[in-house]
Amino acid sequence: MKLGRLNHVGVATPSIERSLATYRTMFGAEPHGEPFDLPEQGVRVCFVDTPNSQIELIEPLGETSPIVNFLEKNPAGGQHHVCFEAADIEEARSWFEGKGARGSSDRRGSERTELRCSSSTPRTWAAC
Repeated sequence: MKLGRLNHVGVATPSIERSLATYRTMFGAEPHGEPFDLPEQGVRVCFVDTPNSQIELIEPLGETSPIVNFLEKNPAGGQHHVCFEAADIEEARSWFEGKGARGSSDRRGSERTELRCSSSTPRTWAAC
């Protein structure tokens, strides 16, 4: 299994709006679209385009969000996961899990393409 193209870097934040203001001011970056909720994952999401990838800003949707604990340990937010592209997501998941890594997956659509993503903390693995 070879590492695929970097699809995005996930950044947990207590506020997508404050983070977008920082990305605009510091880097001249604009969001790819409007923030949207992913209630099944417990997060609100907004993608920021970069020249060769994207940054995925993720904010908790309530106190039961899976990123609440991360933000308690990192109150200002920070890198939460990376996501790499894979030709076959199930094959990639099996291969990495066979190596003892863990990850999560979801099917995500956009106007450009449909991505099948598995994400992880920097300690584990990710594939899209």
